[in-house]
Amino acid sequence: MEVTIEMIKELREKTGCGIMDCRTALQNSKGDMDAAIEELREKGLQKAEKRANREASEGRLEVYIHSEGRLVVLVEVNSETDFVSKTDMFKELAHEIALQIAAASPSYVSEADVPADVIEEEKAIITARVREEGKPEAIIPKIVEGFMKKYMDEHVLLNQKYIRDESKTVADLINDKIASLGERIVVRRFVRWALGETTQPTEEEAD
Repeated sequence: MEVTIEMIKELREKTGCGIMDCRTALQNSKGDMDAAIEELREKGLQKAEKRANREASEGRLEVYIHSEGRLVVLVEVNSETDFVSKTDMFKELAHEIALQIAAASPSYVSEADVPADVIEEEKAIITARVREEGKPEAIIPKIVEGFMKKYMDEHVLLNQKYIRDESKTVADLINDKIASLGERIVVRRFVRWALGETTQPTEEEAD
């Protein structure tokens, strides 16, 4: 199948990847748009892994204020260079992450940030509950594992489903931008304040 300029333009608009990358992905997929998107996403994951140890100390602090000041989010998103942090794509990503935090109210950036005592407490609660339900001891660990995955998916920002497209996680969203921008991108920390809260907001950091 011939890859047209219109197809390349469409793929680029959907992924933000470079023209040559889009052309190659479409050629490899024989014009299948979904397969091309998946190929570019896989490349993004590979780039993310290769750049995992790069220092990301530039970036921006994104502020989102919702409902006439009743909800405020402040998030720090880092890149390797000041040049990338000033691009529209990076600014858009930081804004989308702030919106995600406002809407989905995560407690932590990554799974590594969840304290061990919180994990153990959740496991103990789940274990006690399923025992009360009379579940066989042999399958309790598997049940607890499933509940903990759900807990992480709900409370960890990177694990959460992206509010605009539930077919991808926030981590997928970030990896897509890494593929396009060619730099490591890190959500360093965030705070979320809602009017009338009685507890202090949590500030989390991710390497």
